[in-house]
Order: sequence, then structure tokens, then C-alpha cells
Amino acid sequence: MKVAGLNLDIIWKNKTENFKLIENEFQNVEAELFLLPEMFSTGFCMDASEVSDRNNESLEFLKKISKEKNAAFCGSAPVEQNGNFYNRMFFIKPDGEISFYDKRHLFSFSGEDKVYTPGKDRVIVEYKGIRFLLQVCYDLRFPVFARNNDDYDAVLYVANWPEKRVGAWEHLLKARAIENLSFVFGLNRIGTDGNDLFYQESSHCFFADGKEISQKQGNLVTTTLNVDELRDFRTHFQFLNDRDSFSIQL
Repeated sequence: MKVAGLNLDIIWKNKTENFKLIENEFQNVEAELFLLPEMFSTGFCMDASEVSDRNNESLEFLKKISKEKNAAFCGSAPVEQNGNFYNRMFFIKPDGEISFYDKRHLFSFSGEDKVYTPGKDRVIVEYKGIRFLLQVCYDLRFPVFARNNDDYDAVLYVANWPEKRVGAWEHLLKARAIENLSFVFGLNRIGTDGNDLFYQESSHCFFADGKEISQKQGNLVTTTLNVDELRDFRTHFQFLNDRDSFSIQL
């Protein structure tokens, strides 16, 4: 499966312009799955009452472009539902099927936990024979929640992870791939946000042995996920069979 992620310099609080920018960047790109960063339509913003979707703006955009490209699209956006705000990661298939994951671990350092409501469900989506675990940014620091119970093949992390802590981002992505015998695609934003935080290019896709398998050209990060190669690797190195048994209380 070919996957293409966009290192997006998100325009602060401007959904319309971000949608135009995304369409332009992906105009001549072919892939089966396209990835967008965390809060791709607004930037990582704590003004939830101002920026959150009330009329499914980001979802409708993803449905539209997914249909046009005949490919799946995945990224997160701030959403209001029943009086609560969520950092919601959508996975839209080209046939219109919608799955979503609400970010579980909210970034208390920035006050995200005071504004947004945490999700409770661990979400895995199957698409074209590959099982994807959906995760958002700060979730990366919590390996128990992402532990592979032999129920997924790849983890998708979408993020706004600033340059000053990028070393942790890159090391943890590789660690999640190795410990879970899985593909891990971490897509970060670039540029400067409305809080003057800088984001350097730092998107990666790692194989189950920690090897980088992504290529970069311009603002695009692409890779091919070969699930047969992953299965062969897991058959040879059956480390998941020795994993600890546990349950997570949500």
C-alpha cells in the first residue's frame, strides 16, 4: 500500500485556506492512503469554542477529497459534539465509510486537558488488508495504550510536535515500531503556529526492525507498506508471543 503524508505548514485558525493548501499539495499525488497532521484545519489551538467544527467542516472536506482521489484520508481536527470538544482523528475510506478516534492522552502541559474531552476507545481500522491503530501526538508517550496485542499491523501518529522536543518524537516513533513489531508512520506539521512554536520537518515511517522506510520530496513523505514482508518478519521473530498480559482501565 502506498501512503503519502503531508508536512503541512498549517495556517492558524483558517480552515478554508488549509483545505485549499491541502488540495493543491496533493493535486498530482497518487496514493492509497493520505495522511494529514494533528488539527490540520486550524493548528493545535486551545480556543476550542472558536475553532471547533460544529457543522462537520473538516469531515466533509475529507469525505470530498477522499472521493475525488479514490483513496483513504486520515488526520485530526477539533470537533464539538454534545457540548464537549474533542481532538478527533478521522479515517475516511473512499467508499464514504467513516471511522474516528478521540485523542486519549491530552497534553496537560499546554492545557489541552482543560479544554478538550479525552477519548475512551482504542480504535483500529482495517483498510485493504492492513490493520491501522489510530493515535494522536501525545499518545506517543504512553506505550501501554499502544501495545500490540497482535491486533494491528501499523500505527498512525498525527502530530503537532515542536522542534524543541523533536528528539523524543523521533526516538519514541522508532521504539513503538520495534517493541510492537509494526509499521509506524509519524506525521508531524512544519512551520510556526499561532503560539510562536516552531516545527521542523520530522515525519518518518519505520519498519518493525526500526529501519526508516519513508522517502521525502518537497513537503511529501511517502512509503509503501508491504504487509507480506511484515508477516514474514513476525514469523521469524515471534516476540509478540512473549508479551505481558494486562488490561487497561479507561
